[in-house]
Amino acid sequence: MSLLGNLLGKAVQKGISELTSKINAAAGQPQQSPYSQREEPRQSVFEAEPPRDVPGHFRSILKSEFPQFTVRENVPVTELAGFATDTFQLYKTRPYQAYKAEWGKPYTFVLYQGGRPRAIVMLGDGHSHSANVKYLISRKYAQKLNLPYINFYSQMPNERQYVISRIRKFL
Repeated sequence: MSLLGNLLGKAVQKGISELTSKINAAAGQPQQSPYSQREEPRQSVFEAEPPRDVPGHFRSILKSEFPQFTVRENVPVTELAGFATDTFQLYKTRPYQAYKAEWGKPYTFVLYQGGRPRAIVMLGDGHSHSANVKYLISRKYAQKLNLPYINFYSQMPNERQYVISRIRKFL
């Protein structure tokens, strides 16, 4: 519907509402404000998805599909890199500057084999992996340690086969 059509429709509704109010007033009925009638909330075409246990979903996949690894959750960057302070260029517009490992976002999952870390699976949302300094610090320290850093966006479907194939690709 065009803008003119919308405006015309609203003007007609307002006119009808005002006329109804005048008729009700003449008949002795209580007067209603033309704005008292509210539209019913519209139902969204897309129903909200029930909240998922995203870490639980990944935990289940890692346990069943990668049994050769011991999996630890929420591992601080300092546990792998120590209390290091290193110089990185995290943003193109900034020169190199020092970042402490303790400032990094804890790794969501770390896969260990033979007591040594072998890969990192990181969950984030929005643009966290590419813009948030905590994630960028964590990624840089993973690179420094030569560990695959496999990131997933928690708001995406992350279907089982997709997750498995991405992790296998990095391992």
